Amino acid sequence: MKKASGSRHPWPIRLCHWTNVLVMIGMLMSGWGIYNASPLFNFTFPAWMTLGGWLGGHIAWHLAVMWLLFANGVSYLVWGIISGQFRGRFLPLSGHALWQDLFSALRLRLHHRGSDYNAVQKLMYLFVLVDGVLLVLSGLSIWKPVQFSGLVALFGGFDRARYVHFYAMSGLVLFTVVHVVMVILVPQTLWPMITGGKRSADRE
Repeated sequence: MKKASGSRHPWPIRLCHWTNVLVMIGMLMSGWGIYNASPLFNFTFPAWMTLGGWLGGHIAWHLAVMWLLFANGVSYLVWGIISGQFRGRFLPLSGHALWQDLFSALRLRLHHRGSDYNAVQKLMYLFVLVDGVLLVLSGLSIWKPVQFSGLVALFGGFDRARYVHFYAMSGLVLFTVVHVVMVILVPQTLWPMITGGKRSADRE
């Protein structure tokens, strides 16, 4: 028996996805401006890559966009858990499947299976979820080190929390780069994220 399985990307997923694109641009650009005021490494970001104009402006933008990111992230998590999207798309994930798909990806022979994620995609999305939580927790530690002193201690101090925040941000940028490259390699995946697309009928 066949049954219609709806859109490949339901509207809550699409709304959160595109909201997140805009939010993360604002978070990264304002965050880079804050970083420039007290660099962790021997480099700074060009002024045109920052948002806010000066340190106070960078911080204001970062905090303003942070609340939108928080609301969007919570909405995504709640809907994903209640709807079963997370369980259906991210699990199961076995070491054997991951090794096979990773080997295929390195040979540029990894197939995209529509709304069904391969093991590499599952790992990437699980990584970015964990990375996002790490970004939030380390960010709270930097923003309110006294109020969240327990978190600061968990990260090993304020300075180490800054490093964790920077590396988590770098992980997010790396994910984004890989994500964009995959879309370029398989451009037919872009339109369903805009329109929702349609899943093929499933057999029971």
